[in-house]
Amino acid sequence: MKTGGQLIVEALETNGVDRLYCVPGESYLAVLDALHDSDIRTIVCRQEGGAAMMADCHGRLTGRPGICFVTRGPGATNASAGVHIAAQDSNPMILFIGQVARGIKEREAFQEVDYKAFYGSMAKWVVEIDDAARIPELVTRAFAVATSGRPGPVVVSLPEDMLTEAVDAPAALPYTPVETRPGAEEMEKLAALLADAERPFVILGGTRWSEDAVRQMCAALKRWALPAGCSFRRQALCDQLHSCYAGDIGIGVNPKLGQYIKEADLVLLVGCRFGEMPSSDYTLVKSPYPDQKLVHIYPDPHELGRVYRPTLAINATPASFASAFAELSPANQPAWAPLTEELHQSYLEWSTPPSTGPGPVKMGPIMAWLEENLPEDAILTNGAGNYATWLHRFHRFRRFNSQAAPTSGSMGYGTPAAVAAKDLFPEREVIAFAGDGCFLMNGQEFATAIQHDLPIIVLVVNNGTYGTIRMHQERHYPGRVSGTDLQNPDFAALARAYGGHGETVEKTDEFAAAFERARRSGKPAIIEIKLDAEALTPTRTLTQIREGS
Repeated sequence: MKTGGQLIVEALETNGVDRLYCVPGESYLAVLDALHDSDIRTIVCRQEGGAAMMADCHGRLTGRPGICFVTRGPGATNASAGVHIAAQDSNPMILFIGQVARGIKEREAFQEVDYKAFYGSMAKWVVEIDDAARIPELVTRAFAVATSGRPGPVVVSLPEDMLTEAVDAPAALPYTPVETRPGAEEMEKLAALLADAERPFVILGGTRWSEDAVRQMCAALKRWALPAGCSFRRQALCDQLHSCYAGDIGIGVNPKLGQYIKEADLVLLVGCRFGEMPSSDYTLVKSPYPDQKLVHIYPDPHELGRVYRPTLAINATPASFASAFAELSPANQPAWAPLTEELHQSYLEWSTPPSTGPGPVKMGPIMAWLEENLPEDAILTNGAGNYATWLHRFHRFRRFNSQAAPTSGSMGYGTPAAVAAKDLFPEREVIAFAGDGCFLMNGQEFATAIQHDLPIIVLVVNNGTYGTIRMHQERHYPGRVSGTDLQNPDFAALARAYGGHGETVEKTDEFAAAFERARRSGKPAIIEIKLDAEALTPTRTLTQIREGS
C-alpha cells in the first residue's frame, strides 16, 4: 500500500525524471514528503511563472518533459505563462497542480479552479486524477502525450485527499517514445522536386531535433548546396558560419533573404509550423496557398495542411527526416550553388554589428566583444523586447542547444531559463539577455540562482522604457508617450542585495572589464547596461521612428 504522493514520485522516477521545478504548496504536501526520500533534484523557485518557464526550458534543451509542481488557485494561474510558452513553442512539459479535496469540489472551495476549463485550450491534455490507483497509468500517459507528435504541455490536477490516500497500485512502466519516419516514395518525390528546382530554400525549426540530426541535416545541406535559414528563435539548429546558412527568418528578416524566399520556387519547412512571426504575417509563404512549391515535414499529421496546403506533406520527426535526407545526393552540381553563396555573404554582412549609435553606450561593439569572447557552446537566453534584436541579429550561434528563447514572445523568460540551463549544463557558460521591463517580470528567480549556486550572468539592457511598445507607439501615435516609461532600481545593487555580483556599464569601454569581473566572481551576476532610449533599434533611433524617417 502506497500513498498517492509516493506513487506520483515513483512514476516520475520510472519515467526518467532527475529534477523538477516547484513552488511549494499545502495542496501537495504528500508529494513533497515523498520527494524527501527520492533522488530527484528539487529546485525551489520564487514564483510559479518562473518555475513553469524553467520547466519549459528543460523540455526545450533536453527533449524530455520539464516537470513543474505548483499549488492550487493563484499558484496554478501564475504558472499559465510558462504553459502558454510550452504550447506555442511545442516543448514537452508536465505541470502538476495541487487541487482541493474531492469531497468539496463544485462549491468554489478555497482556491478552487476548474483546470480543464482554464487550461483546456492551452495544454495538449488536462486530466484530474481522482483515483490514486490510476496514478501509474495516467502519469505515464502524460509523458507520452507531452512528447508525441507535436510536443507540448500536459496539466495534471491532484486532489489533496487523493495524494494522502493509501492504495494498492501496479508499478509504473515508462512511456514509449513514438517516432514517425518518411517513406521511400515520399523521399523519391522530394528528390524529383529538388531536381526540377532553380531557387530552393530550406527552413529549419521546431522541436524534436537532436545533435546528431542537426549534424546530418547540415551535412546534407552542404552536399546539395541548399540555402537554408532557421525559423524565429531556432537559430541553434544550424552553425551560422555554415556555408549554406542564409540567416534567421524571424522579426525583422534581412530584406534580401525575405525577397529570395518570396521568389523561391521550392521551400522545405523542416520541423516547423512557420507561424505568424517567422512568416512575416504569412507573406513570405502565403496561407493557405503558397506561391512556391512547398514540402512540409512535421511530426504531427494534424499540422500538415492546416495552415499551408503543401505540394508534398511528410509526416516525420526532424530527426528521422534528417536521417533519410542524408541518404540522398544530387545527380549533378546544383545550379543554385552561386545563389547559396550570395545569400551566405549577405547574412555575414547583415549580422555584423554597427560600431556607432546614440548615447555613451553602444550595443554594437558590446555584441562584437561577446562574439570574440564567448565560448561556442555558451547558452544564451532571453525574453521579449527590442533589446533581443541585438542578440538574434548579431550573435552567430554555432552549436546545437545554445539558444533558449520563447517563440511565443513572452517577456520575463530569460532569467528563469538561464537558471534551468545552468543547472542542466553546469560546465557551460550561460548568459541571459533581458530588458529592464523584461527582467523585472521574473527577476526574482535570480534568488533561485543564488540559492542553488548557479553562476549565470544576466545582462540587463536598461533604457527606461518598454521599448517595443514605445517603438510602435511612436510609429502610430508620434510624440504621444503613454504607459511606456519605467523607473527602475539600481540593478547592480539589487544583485548584491541578493548575494550576487553586480556591475553597471555607463560607457561602451566599461563592458569588457565588467563582464570579466562577473565571470571571475563565481557568483550569479547582473550587469546593468545603461542604454540611451534613442538607441531603440540597431538601425533607427527613437527620433527617426517618431519622425517617420
